[in-house]
Amino acid sequence: MALAETPFRLVRAQRGGAVSAYTHASGSETRNFDIMGVADDAMDEEGEQDTGLLAMPGQGVATSLKYMRGHGCYLDASQAEIVSSLSGTIEKVNKLVSVRPVRTRYRPEVGDLVIGRITDVQSRRWKVDIGAKTDASLQLSSINLPGGVQRKKLESDELQMRHFFQEGDLVVAEVQSLFQDGSVGLHTRSLRYGKLRNGALAVVPPVLVRRHKSHFLSLMQLPERGVDLVLGLNGWIWVSKHVPFDMAKAEGEGADRDEAMETDGVYSDVNEAIPAATRQSISLVCQVLAVFAHQGWPVTDAALEQACALCASRDEPLHAQALVQYLTRARQSRT
Repeated sequence: MALAETPFRLVRAQRGGAVSAYTHASGSETRNFDIMGVADDAMDEEGEQDTGLLAMPGQGVATSLKYMRGHGCYLDASQAEIVSSLSGTIEKVNKLVSVRPVRTRYRPEVGDLVIGRITDVQSRRWKVDIGAKTDASLQLSSINLPGGVQRKKLESDELQMRHFFQEGDLVVAEVQSLFQDGSVGLHTRSLRYGKLRNGALAVVPPVLVRRHKSHFLSLMQLPERGVDLVLGLNGWIWVSKHVPFDMAKAEGEGADRDEAMETDGVYSDVNEAIPAATRQSISLVCQVLAVFAHQGWPVTDAALEQACALCASRDEPLHAQALVQYLTRARQSRT
């Protein structure tokens, strides 16, 4: 399979670019359920064995006389059977049968760190595309004001909303709340959250991004003081030039906190000058992420550090297919 066919996308970090919503596979993970009791007939016994098997659209997965249809299925009354409406794995819980799609959008959970793109500016809120079924909502009351001022948001702040974020901006935020209608609430009330600059966006399948204690990584073994990564659990990964971050200073209060908040930098749209060596390092990390997406390897901090250090130690850069083979051999040799 050619590397160009991999579910990976690299997005330039510039304003005004037309970037559509991007959907990725969330994996074909299946859950195994313990079915209590013994089937009374061969039909039930055969149905239990179908759990975890792959179903295609239009394929019958169970009889409607014994099972109830769940998600990913519809009832064919003429044949008295439950038919799959998508491609996925069959899941049966007691008498409920459903089909879990092989590919689906990101499913947010409270506390997830995500990267999104501002799609619309509305009354006291922004709409943010995070690769989920619906756009998330970032309320004006859920952001930090320039200077770290803690006060109620006023009408004057609402008039300056486009000064904070506008259409096309990339932001890193945290999922604050989930609602019954499927909508998502975000917040950026942290010094590490907010607008993203000085880098490039890489998109991989969300299922590959593993949860870490911290989703802010620094690969310091790369040239020109390394690069920083923000691993969004929605599969969006931000790769940028390294910027030192003092956690002790950022967590200070009073005057220290005001000094930590750079009024001009938090919501600035201007990218800083990036040396050529740093640009090459950013490109290298994006290529490594493309290989991870192509091969279906989990994206972890340790795996990224090893792969990037291995590629950076080479004198000559590798092309796409050669990079896949090189990292695959290196991974197999370690196992």
